[in-house]
Amino acid sequence: MAEQKLTGRRAIVTGGATGIGYGIALRFIAEGATVIITDIDKAGGTNAAERLGPSCDFVHHDVSVPEEWDNVFAIAADRFSGLDIMVNVAGVTLMGTIEDVDVKTWDTTMAVNVRSCFLGCQGAIKLMKNDGGGAIINMASVSAFRPQAELVAYNTSKAGVDMMTKSVALHCARSGYGINVNSINPGVIQTAMLEKVINQVEDGEALMDSYKAMHPIGRIGEPEDVAAMAVYLASEEASFITGSGFTVDGSLSNN
Repeated sequence: MAEQKLTGRRAIVTGGATGIGYGIALRFIAEGATVIITDIDKAGGTNAAERLGPSCDFVHHDVSVPEEWDNVFAIAADRFSGLDIMVNVAGVTLMGTIEDVDVKTWDTTMAVNVRSCFLGCQGAIKLMKNDGGGAIINMASVSAFRPQAELVAYNTSKAGVDMMTKSVALHCARSGYGINVNSINPGVIQTAMLEKVINQVEDGEALMDSYKAMHPIGRIGEPEDVAAMAVYLASEEASFITGSGFTVDGSLSNN
């Protein structure tokens, strides 16, 4: 059996009930980590934790609310006596061009996609900086640099996550905390969020075909494709990497 890369590591993964978050938690546990998954979906998160087994706990969590983050980190400090890995996955994909998106949609997108990463980074640093450091991974998107007109709020939010990651990484490096901060830019990944987007448009089949065509490798991604990158960034193998964005999209180019 191959050596486990995350033996004894303590991790929080937001959005862990389904999709990329669940896939990352599953892989982390297989690599020897103990994981707290959080999600706004209480029933889904509870079921996910049961499937993931004794190395996983679930905390019901609205990632846009600062007080709920305080609770998550208090639980981590109590159960783990610290934290080694923070993965900010939770997010929303709400449709709309600049002409038809409303303020509520814009604000919700920024709260869930950007504020959550800000709060996750802030709280994780408090736990990690005096405890040997750690790894923070923020989930951005290829939409940060490859925009679509009908996703103006989402595009902007993920570009914000990308730049925030670089800023936080620079701060941690200059402070000597031993905390590496990186982001992952997934392409189109087969998740419940993708299904929701497909169902929102008039011709979902055509949209899915267009997504498949974006990936020269010949398929859209799976959560385990992103999880493999997350394991690398959370491991000692990535100890000299910080402030970087890693594209996982089956493409030949980031452009």
